[in-house]
Amino acid sequence: MSMIAALMIGSIAGWIAGLRAKAHGQGLPTNIVVGILGAVIASFLLPVTGWGVGDAGSVAGAIIHATFGAVILLVLLRLLKQV
Repeated sequence: MSMIAALMIGSIAGWIAGLRAKAHGQGLPTNIVVGILGAVIASFLLPVTGWGVGDAGSVAGAIIHATFGAVILLVLLRLLKQV
C-alpha cells in the first residue's frame, strides 16, 4: 500500500472512529494518526480474538479494520483521561 493510500485510509478510519466514539474536534492530522494507530492495534487484536474483517486486502476491509482499532484506541484514551 502506498503512503498516500495509507494516509487516506487512516484519515477516513480516524474520522469514522471519532464519530463513533464521540471524540469531536480532532482535525485531519489527528484523524490520520488515530486511524493508522488503530490499524496497528487491530492488526494485533483481531487475529488473537479470531475475528476477521473479510478481505483485508480491499480498501473497504482496510477501513473497517483501521476503524475498529481506532475506536478501541479512542475509548482507551477517554478512560485514561478520566483517571
